[in-house]
Amino acid sequence: MKKIAFCVLFLVLIQFCQAQNKSSWLGYFSFNEIKDLSESSTAVFAASENALFSKNTTTNILKTTTTVDGLSGQTISAVYYSETFKKTIVGYENGLLILINETDGSILKIVDIINKQLPANLKKVNHFMEHNGLIYVSCDFGIVQFNLSTFQFGDTYFIGDNGVEISVRQTAVFNGFIYAATSSGIRRADSTNPNLIDFNQWTIVNSGSWSGVETLDTELVAVNDSGFIHRFNSNTFVGFSQLPQAAVDVRSKNHNLFVTTGNTVYVYNNQLVLNRQITNTQVLENTLNFSCATAVGEQIFIGTKEKGLFVSTLNSAGTFENTTPAGPLRNNIFGIDATPNVLWAVYGDYDTSYNPYPLDSYGISRFNASGWLNIPYSEVFDAKSISRIIVNPNNEKQVYASSFFSGLLKVENDIPIFLYNEENSGLESITTEGPNYIDVRINANAFDKSGNLWITNSRIKNGLKVLKTNGQWGSYPMTSIFDNAENISYSSIAVDRNNVKWLGTNRDGVVGFNETTNTFKKMTFGTDVGNLPIADVRSIAIDTKNQLWIGTTKGLRVLSNVGNFQSENQLKANPIIIEEDDLAQELLYEQFITSIAVDGANNKWIGTADSGVFMVSPNGQETKYQFTINNSPLPSNYVNDIKINSKTGEVFIATNKGMVSFNGIATGANDNLNNVYVYPNPVRPAYSGTVKVAGLIDKANVKITDIEGNLVFEITSSGGTIEWDTTAFGKYKVASGVYMVFISAQDGSETKVKKVMIIR
Repeated sequence: MKKIAFCVLFLVLIQFCQAQNKSSWLGYFSFNEIKDLSESSTAVFAASENALFSKNTTTNILKTTTTVDGLSGQTISAVYYSETFKKTIVGYENGLLILINETDGSILKIVDIINKQLPANLKKVNHFMEHNGLIYVSCDFGIVQFNLSTFQFGDTYFIGDNGVEISVRQTAVFNGFIYAATSSGIRRADSTNPNLIDFNQWTIVNSGSWSGVETLDTELVAVNDSGFIHRFNSNTFVGFSQLPQAAVDVRSKNHNLFVTTGNTVYVYNNQLVLNRQITNTQVLENTLNFSCATAVGEQIFIGTKEKGLFVSTLNSAGTFENTTPAGPLRNNIFGIDATPNVLWAVYGDYDTSYNPYPLDSYGISRFNASGWLNIPYSEVFDAKSISRIIVNPNNEKQVYASSFFSGLLKVENDIPIFLYNEENSGLESITTEGPNYIDVRINANAFDKSGNLWITNSRIKNGLKVLKTNGQWGSYPMTSIFDNAENISYSSIAVDRNNVKWLGTNRDGVVGFNETTNTFKKMTFGTDVGNLPIADVRSIAIDTKNQLWIGTTKGLRVLSNVGNFQSENQLKANPIIIEEDDLAQELLYEQFITSIAVDGANNKWIGTADSGVFMVSPNGQETKYQFTINNSPLPSNYVNDIKINSKTGEVFIATNKGMVSFNGIATGANDNLNNVYVYPNPVRPAYSGTVKVAGLIDKANVKITDIEGNLVFEITSSGGTIEWDTTAFGKYKVASGVYMVFISAQDGSETKVKKVMIIR
């Protein structure tokens, strides 16, 4: 017999979520995939993949909670709000519990189930049931008691045959007994029995596999895996209604029973008479998939897997309205682009072998000052697996999205207007699968300084394409540089100051192409042929010093001067050697690098496949930040893409579980000092952040003095923005008063004077 109980004292392993200052981060999450619902007398609480939101039915106020607030980026599987304790408890597929105090917003992370000595695939939290001040947590191994008033765990019940683990889907209390719907029968035990950790105290009421059990006033109802609804007759469960589909959720609220299937919600009264049957076509359309349903007062809420939460009147056939917070279409964002005024996101992808199958049928999303705009798949000309997106730097209203199956989508004024493919452009389909197979794999994209759009066309001979400003297409054969160009997939492209195009490949490293001289040069794996750690290159970036940074699946390399393209026969990239613990080491040794972005101060933001984000100094010698799921609001350590708003310095980080941004200050340098400004101004007593001087040219000298001319701060800018912590050279906070900001160019050719008021 297994008699494993959780410690009844406060556990060291209960951790308060402490990340970076929340003001440094913003979340851009999708709330469209509803995992579970809970409710109070005046609000509904909805759990999406890794974020929460609630809606007050009286005030209609929406409140969101994300990783920025302290949630985990792991996948949520259950949520419950306790009106008695004013707390929300969140359960995850990996066994994590998070407790939110709705009174003050504090968040507690509880890792005891994660740390339990059980197989990882058995720790999923399925359901919460509150009874006599205790929460009964149904898991894939059994049942756990948790006390909401003391935050202490009680006993763990392994109720399978001979005390083995068993998946408990849901529990209910009825006439003094706890009933558990499990993968091997409905089992029950006397709720007052002090020895429920003994599996012998649990008896089987009905055999079979059951998805849910729920108390409905004077009735006890259960549903088996085939969707057959049963009622308890004091001895056994007797079937009375066979649904056409399996149930995905069963719950009773406000004297009604809600049984949800993939396309229908069945509403029964407390006499088990079917009062209402709501299909997905009544809510939106027949492709909609339901996940759960509940009621608050006279309103019914239905959660869906792809469109969020819908609400309508409970007892009449009213119109359903979507009540989901605005956000992107999905959390698994594969590619992004950011400009000073707009952010775009796409969701199609390919695996590590550049295989786009199964093909994705998602739209694209745009975010700006007006909020989110989601363009559905039905409006993108059936472009599948859209993997990259780029905004024309000369026209923010013109956007191009690369489909790794269908070609190149053109968007103007937020409206898709044309799909370039093998029939109407210079793009080509792969030929290795036969003459009748159409598969146009467009991925990397970049604009040159003349406004021409360069793109890669994978697995064909002419893999480099250009869409010129006059609408004409150009095509360049790769057969002179690759032995088998039809096997090459391209990851990324960058254009340097000399207009040389650099392409990352999956099999042959990095290729540079000079359009003027029609010259190709290659760096690949091997000391004498480029010195890359592996030939599989996933990301490249040109920094402000005209250096080429190369991210591979096995580490980082840097070509110190791309200007050597013409003069050197064999280009060679080198690792960055750093000292750590008095030992020479290679920066990001063997890391799978997925993305590289360069900010206005020439710092490098480097995304990885399993270690989060690194921000390193311009020369790579100093790692200024490493953000992971453990020390930041990053929802996943798998980073798909990074882009930076050059005007604000905001760093957007797209992961496979959601997107967040870090509010950096490294903005791009300006051409002159005409637009210098100081913010915030005035600095009020409640403000605890730094003062920023923005709109600077590179290497501007900034001096700050008090009104009498005493110097309190001096710095030389790197990029377009500097920060002042309102201290006198870090020694003490300066007093209230007006402070002068003197700015001059490095050569003295330009000057500017600004004022800032400090109020203590």
